[in-house]
Amino acid sequence: MEAIGQARWLVVGLGNPGIEYVETRHNLGLAVVERLAAEAGGVFASRGFQCEVSLVRVAATPALLLKPQTFMNRSGAAVSDWIERLGLSPAALVVAHDDLDLALGRIRIGVGAGSGGHRGVLSIQEWLGTREFARLRIGIGRPETGEAAADRVLTVFRKDEAPLVAEVVDRCAAALCCLVREGVATAMTRYNGRDVPDVASSA
Repeated sequence: MEAIGQARWLVVGLGNPGIEYVETRHNLGLAVVERLAAEAGGVFASRGFQCEVSLVRVAATPALLLKPQTFMNRSGAAVSDWIERLGLSPAALVVAHDDLDLALGRIRIGVGAGSGGHRGVLSIQEWLGTREFARLRIGIGRPETGEAAADRVLTVFRKDEAPLVAEVVDRCAAALCCLVREGVATAMTRYNGRDVPDVASSA
C-alpha cells in the first residue's frame, strides 16, 4: 500500500458531520467519496485537523479521499492543510458537493466557477486563494414553494427519490474515476450532458 505522501489527487466530499445529517441533501458529496472508498476497499480514519481520510487507488492512481469533519462553512481549512501536506497544486484537487441549481439526478463537472452560494466551496476558495480546481456539482433540486434554501439542503431525501439518489451516487463515482484517468475535459464531455429519468418515473 502506498504511503499517503504518494497521493497524486485529493478528492474531497463535502457535508456536515453527525448522524443526523447523513441522509440529507447537503451530504451528497460525502456519500460519493464513501462510495469511491467502498469500491476500492478503503477505510476512513481520523488524521487530525478535524477530517477523515482514506488512501485508495482511483483509476489505478493513488488518491487521498477526504471527508472534512467540520461544518460546511469551515471545510477550507482541512482541504488547504492536505494540499500543502501532499505537495499538490489545486489542479490535483476535485471537490464533490451538492448544488441547488441543478435538478436531482443532474451532475456537472467544471473548473474555475464561483461558489454559487455554497459555503463549503466558498471556504475552500478563500483558503486556497483560487477557484482553479475541479468540482463535481451534484443536483439536489430547488426549494419547494415557501421553502428556504437553508432548510432545503438539510432535508432528507424522500422515499420516491431514493432510487435516483442511489443511481446518481454511482454515476458520480464513475465520473470521478473518469476525471482522474482521462482528465477534466473528457469527464465533462462524457457526463455533463447525460439525461436522467424523472423522479416520478423512478419511484
